Amino acid sequence: MTQPFVKTESLTKTFGKFTALDRCSLSIEQGEVFGLLGPNGAGKSTLIRLVMGFLNPTSGSATVSGLDSLTQRVDVHRLISYLPGDARMFRMMRGRSLLKLFCSFRDDANLKVGIAIADRLELDLSRWVGLMSTGMRQKLALAICFANEAPLLILDEPTANLDPTVRGQIMKMISEVKKAGRTVIFSSHVLPEIEDTCDRVGILRKGELVHLESMASLMMQHRIRAKLTGDLPTVPDALKSLVSIKQMENTIQIETPGELASVLKWLADAPLVDVYVQPVGLRSVYDRFHHESTIASQAEVSA
Repeated sequence: MTQPFVKTESLTKTFGKFTALDRCSLSIEQGEVFGLLGPNGAGKSTLIRLVMGFLNPTSGSATVSGLDSLTQRVDVHRLISYLPGDARMFRMMRGRSLLKLFCSFRDDANLKVGIAIADRLELDLSRWVGLMSTGMRQKLALAICFANEAPLLILDEPTANLDPTVRGQIMKMISEVKKAGRTVIFSSHVLPEIEDTCDRVGILRKGELVHLESMASLMMQHRIRAKLTGDLPTVPDALKSLVSIKQMENTIQIETPGELASVLKWLADAPLVDVYVQPVGLRSVYDRFHHESTIASQAEVSA
């Protein structure tokens, strides 16, 4: 059995009495695109920095391709191309010179690839970095990040400050990286981006990994809403453990985690009108955990 490309075991980081990451155990396979979600302060950046070896864990461990992220971090860094959420660059250089400088730092970097990516993102490399807009500097950071063939890309909010057309190009670039067998950790607040590109998603809340699910499994889940004009047929025994039913006066909502066919067969002769079927989607799952977090915070304040 092959080992995960990225693995954390009970990874914990505290700052004084504050726990930024709490016993996070996670495995990411080679060639997987893994989405990292959570509100600000949930622990996403802390997790990334621990995997990168930038922080010393309070307890637990993180490895990349079997290498310890802390004690072997120089070797780990050779395997990673990292786009931080607040990328800072020398402003007194032109874009092309800066791209060339960063490419010179790595044996696996290709300046021609970086220039091609800049062209793809419609970035003028002749501009001074200090005179670039925030979005243009983000494009430059992306060109630098994608210019090498590192087996692991860690992208922290890669589409921030970019227009929808360029965002679409970034999603295509991530898909191309996946096809090449490389691994991606993708942190974003834009849920459709995670849905469109990731194989699995993990949700962090207050430093804890509270949910982990494959996108294939998530997209199998559906919600059916309809108006009920009569009595709902008895739920078949085979479906009782698979469906969740909420009824509010003449409106009914049914959620199912798996295949729809058997549920639709049961409802075929039901007295329903205005039937609406939709995937549950990532938004619903994320909002559920965010809502629970909000309620818990309010309870703490009240106490």
